[in-house]
Amino acid sequence: MPAPLIKICGISTVETLEAAIAARADFAGLMFYAPSPRVVSAEQAARLAEQAGSRIGRVGVFVDPDDDLLGDAVAAGRLDAIQLHRVSAARRAEVRQRFGLPIWAVLEVAGPGDLAALGHYDSFDRLIYDAKTPRNALPGGMGLSFDWTMLRAARHPGPWGLAGGLSAANVAEAVRITGAPLLDVSSGVETAPGVKDVDLIAAFCQAARL
Repeated sequence: MPAPLIKICGISTVETLEAAIAARADFAGLMFYAPSPRVVSAEQAARLAEQAGSRIGRVGVFVDPDDDLLGDAVAAGRLDAIQLHRVSAARRAEVRQRFGLPIWAVLEVAGPGDLAALGHYDSFDRLIYDAKTPRNALPGGMGLSFDWTMLRAARHPGPWGLAGGLSAANVAEAVRITGAPLLDVSSGVETAPGVKDVDLIAAFCQAARL
């Protein structure tokens, strides 16, 4: 089985961006959701994009965004993909059509019932399974996980990835259980909400490839 792709989500500084690149992560996630402690402005995104160049892919992370926010973020961050939380399939299709970028859809999972709709899940280029959080909480980045064994029988409707509660301590087990082709980590490489740690990034990427 090939080594999984790795996305370090919530990158907001040049130092942690460089750490992700040095650790051979494939994607840096740039957060464009104001309530998140990992949010970046258009100006920050532009600086990070300039720093990154072609060395790492950039995925913009959004929660039910409007077109103005998407347009500003796509241009500033020179995004390679758009990750959408809590939007409908119709809206995903609309965003894909308008901006011409791959769409990463997030499916929040708590129990088997959340996987029941997989056969009808569409309008995306990659599906990210993430742990479900309370509706009044941040959608992701909370350090929560779900029972990964549920994915063993899942009929994935396209390329996919795993998020939610991943860290250097458990990522090898997550890969063993699920065979995830992409791993998406945020709080698991932080010392505090929104504070990425260069050593934790390196340790996660190393553990993910064991």
